[in-house]
Amino acid sequence: MLTADIAFVAALAVMAGCNLYFAPRIASERIAMQWGLDGKPTWTAPKLIAMWGMVAFAVMIRLVIYLAMTYTPDKVHGPEIGVLFFSIITAAVHVYTLMVAARAR
Repeated sequence: MLTADIAFVAALAVMAGCNLYFAPRIASERIAMQWGLDGKPTWTAPKLIAMWGMVAFAVMIRLVIYLAMTYTPDKVHGPEIGVLFFSIITAAVHVYTLMVAARAR
């Protein structure tokens, strides 16, 4: 286990906590997942998938990093900083997406 896994677990906790907090505050059944340069959503996802899919996505990416470190350690460089940045960026983007969805009443 890397030291950065502490940040990863904290990011998962923040994402899950925000999902529970924002779920009743998001009125729409779909959440915008990506925006174009004009500021309009380019695609949306069902609310449940948009919220919990990001948590599942983060866990799967961490699993891929673990498998790469285990089975091809000579090809993995800097997993500590990678996991740390991935954790921070994923949690921040998820929280921002939920905040925008909650405001879009």
